[in-house]
Amino acid sequence: MHETSIDKKQLCYHCGEECRETKISFDDKLFCCNGCKVVYELLSENNLCTYYNLENSPGINAATPFFKEKFSFLDDNAVINQLLEFSESETSKVTFFIPSIHCSSCIWLLEKIYKLNPAVKSSRVNFVKKEVSLTYNNANISLREIAELLTSLGYEPQINLIDLEQKKQETSNKKLYIKIGIAGFAFGNSMMFSFPEYLDAWQALTSDFKLVFGTLNILLAIPVLFYSASDYFISSFKGLRKKMLNIDVPISIGILALVARSLFEIISGNGPGYFDSFTGLVFFLLLGRLFQDKTYATLSFERNYKSYFPVSVTLLEAGENRVIPVSKLNIGDTILLRNQELIPADALLLSETASIDYSFVTGESELVDKNQNEMLYAGGRLSGSTIEVKIVKKVSQSYLTKLWNNDIFKEEGQAKLSSLSDKIAQNFTFAVLAIAIISGTYWAMVDWRMTINVVSAILIIACPCALALSIPFSFGNALRVFGKNEFFLKNIRTIEQIKSISHIVFDKTGTLTWQKKPEISFSKKLSLPDEELIKSLTNNSVHPISRFIYNFLKAGKILPANDFVEISGKGMLAQINGHDVRIGSAQWIGVPQLQNIEFSGSTAHVLIDGDYKGYFSIKNSYRPGLSNVLQKLAKNFKIALISGDNAREKNFLTGLFEKFKIKGEIRFNQTPYDKQNFILNLQKAGDRTLMIGDGLNDAGALKQSDLGISISEDVNTFSPACDAILNANHFEKLPVFINYAKSSYNTVITSFILSFLYNSVGLYFAVTGVLSPLIAAILMPLSSISVVVFATLSTRINAKRLGL
Repeated sequence: MHETSIDKKQLCYHCGEECRETKISFDDKLFCCNGCKVVYELLSENNLCTYYNLENSPGINAATPFFKEKFSFLDDNAVINQLLEFSESETSKVTFFIPSIHCSSCIWLLEKIYKLNPAVKSSRVNFVKKEVSLTYNNANISLREIAELLTSLGYEPQINLIDLEQKKQETSNKKLYIKIGIAGFAFGNSMMFSFPEYLDAWQALTSDFKLVFGTLNILLAIPVLFYSASDYFISSFKGLRKKMLNIDVPISIGILALVARSLFEIISGNGPGYFDSFTGLVFFLLLGRLFQDKTYATLSFERNYKSYFPVSVTLLEAGENRVIPVSKLNIGDTILLRNQELIPADALLLSETASIDYSFVTGESELVDKNQNEMLYAGGRLSGSTIEVKIVKKVSQSYLTKLWNNDIFKEEGQAKLSSLSDKIAQNFTFAVLAIAIISGTYWAMVDWRMTINVVSAILIIACPCALALSIPFSFGNALRVFGKNEFFLKNIRTIEQIKSISHIVFDKTGTLTWQKKPEISFSKKLSLPDEELIKSLTNNSVHPISRFIYNFLKAGKILPANDFVEISGKGMLAQINGHDVRIGSAQWIGVPQLQNIEFSGSTAHVLIDGDYKGYFSIKNSYRPGLSNVLQKLAKNFKIALISGDNAREKNFLTGLFEKFKIKGEIRFNQTPYDKQNFILNLQKAGDRTLMIGDGLNDAGALKQSDLGISISEDVNTFSPACDAILNANHFEKLPVFINYAKSSYNTVITSFILSFLYNSVGLYFAVTGVLSPLIAAILMPLSSISVVVFATLSTRINAKRLGL
């Protein structure tokens, strides 16, 4: 390797910019500055040069040095605590806003940061928001060092300590208004200067006046070309640099064609040019963009946590427990958390100890032990005995859902409709350019004066924006309707997944059965001390049977439970007041005389200090409308029912299936593994499966299924493996929700057709020379807006038609 200065004009291998004053050759490659060379060396040493294969010169120019002290404020613990989303033991998590993220290479490199420094455990890029979320070992790398590492690569984080919660867009909106103002001013005056020649029927206007008016039009067009229309040129340049043709490329070509033709006519004296059309074109394009932004903001489907994260919490108030939605949780509130419940917001531990599972946040399932007055972070899940915590930070309206959408919980299938839309959009610009070239060639031979108008109109009128907006607005507004009816979907892909389902599998306990007024009894007479021990144990669990027992027992005293353990599908145990207390299945309890006895309904057996006390018998109460739900779903789907309970209710359920001619499987005594394996076998047989459960003993099946719906009923339980959460009170609406998902899918297809018709009709009139570039500029944004309005109205009309 060698390093020399050379004179030949070339582009920088890293950033693609022209090497002007400084030219550095290193490893047979040319760099415009030492910064770009250093970044290349860093990537080369860590075998990350694939970065350069993804895009042509994808790097950010690193010529501007940064001072080591620039990020010294990140050594301040107060600042660190303000920025961190999570910090526990040696693991911390932070999200930075990085304006320089611009292409797929940026994503690739930023998600490979761990190779540059192993202390960074993982990094995920949100390309749309230009954010990168990093999980790192704070013992081996500091937040300041991470910021410096990113900056050294050309991805300097933009940190605003004044207001970390708000993303300010006023600057960009202000620029858009200024650009519209300049284009509008130039358009009005350019039209005024063009009128004399347009109205000069007797050709009384002298050549001197024509030159004056033409020169004034050129002067007016300069700021419009270089400022107002700059976004289109910048976007086109970036696209071409990445060897991609985006929608701004044909628009830019159309604008340049109008300007070039106008300059030629004015300078040669052959005509007044088209600067009034050019300035009007830019004015209406920008006005259309503003109108689109305002329309999208009005019809925004962005959801807040009040409507899409239906987790309830147990509020401790004046010595009493009260269940409230997480949206009503305030700073300073004290809440009760049971085993496997989610911590909804950053909180202070009031109990003596707690074990927290942060796998929902970090993806690592190792339990973290916490002591009194230590911080617990949102997204953690309690593992063990009941605790009390005090909320110290508001519930984040996006943080919990961002965690929910983490790929570690469930692999996302490829959305076919979205894939089709992307492919059409990618090839759209090539087709438009081909049509423009062919039409331009034709008109050059027939009437050369029409060529510029025809080509410009074609390049401007054709727009895939309507196609691209069909899915987000149709499905996005559907999400809002679902949320309003307390059916909460993970993202818009879930709607498309619902459309493809062929087999629906139900869990029984907590899904088909409900917690309202169950019939429960105990086989023997319980003493008050035993009742207190049992109630204290069940107080730590959120399982439906545990809640039944807890509410059934009259003992008022709740004792602390130590070494609490709950085993999915089997039971739970703890040390309470010096006693070993166990509740669970007959087989798990391990009492020999119970092994061959069949019990009626769901049962929970009690063992205290090795002494068998008897069992609770819970007669399941099925949800209202269950028969109607099964009958409607059986018309279009295969149905199956799997349960961890015994087969005593088989006759009732079999009779229900036979009554409605449902040909489906019913299985009992299924372990969580059996449920997951059942789903896997259906998938191997070619079925697209929908698993509906409560997320407790069926989390594995929910994750394995193509689509998982968790039933939520007044408890702070949540399975991150599910794709949707249904409030149990709306269980009867399940067939309606599925039908609405299908109608929303059809709305997208119709929007595709409308977009295709618009482009076909628009191109026809443009190719035939009927459509002027100015009218094309007015119609282009209107096409996108019409599709947005159609998608919004259609989804709302369909919702009303179905009673949602």
